[in-house]
Amino acid sequence: MEQAYWSEQAACRDTHAEDLFANSATQRRAKAVCTGCPVRIDCLTEALDSRVEFGVWGGMTERERRALLRRRPLVTSWRPIIERPQPTGQAS
Repeated sequence: MEQAYWSEQAACRDTHAEDLFANSATQRRAKAVCTGCPVRIDCLTEALDSRVEFGVWGGMTERERRALLRRRPLVTSWRPIIERPQPTGQAS
């Protein structure tokens, strides 16, 4: 899905920006908005590929994304990794 298009389909499209770029309590609520979002993977891959530093994107906080990027520093395109089915009982 193209970037300009996916954001129009996001579950958070009518959410105030300050709710997505806020403290930890608000981040939990923002992450809940991402649950079931039809473009969650598009959002998350954009944030990881672009190294977005702030806010909740695709259900992950900036802290969670930084930790993932530190664990996998050589990844330049996250979509194939995120879309790859995980073996039962394992997380990426």
